[in-house]
Amino acid sequence: MNANPPSEIRLHKKSSTLELMFVNDIEYQLSAEYLRVHSPSAEVRGHGQGQEILQTGKRQVKLLNIEPIGNYAVKLIFDDGHESGIYSWHYLHELCTNKDVLWKAYVSKLKAKGASRDELPPGVQVVKIRPISSD
Repeated sequence: MNANPPSEIRLHKKSSTLELMFVNDIEYQLSAEYLRVHSPSAEVRGHGQGQEILQTGKRQVKLLNIEPIGNYAVKLIFDDGHESGIYSWHYLHELCTNKDVLWKAYVSKLKAKGASRDELPPGVQVVKIRPISSD
C-alpha cells in the first residue's frame, strides 16, 4: 500500500529521535529504541507469521543516520550495527499513528518473557524465581 511521504524528516542525533511531519501538519517524534524494536527487517520480523524475534536491551540504542531509498522509503542506521530495515512511508505512518498501542504491546511482550529494555553485561543471565506460597 502506498502512502504519502512525510513532508519533512529530521534526525535529532543528540536525543536520538526521528521527527516526522506529514501533509496534515501533524508532527510525530519516534525514539531510536521504538524504531529499532519495530524494524521491518527479517532480523526482527522473521520470515513469516510467528517468527518474530523479540528485541531486548535496546533502551540505549542510537540512530546514526538516515538514507533515502528511492521515493518510497528510508533506511535507518543504528549504533548497534542494525541497518537492514527499509521503512516505507506507509510503515512509518503506521508507526506514528499507532505508537501508543504498539509500544504497550512491546512492553507487555517483554514482561511476559521476563526480558528487559536494558542490555545486560556479557555473561550475566537473569532468572526469574517465583515466590513460594505459604498456605
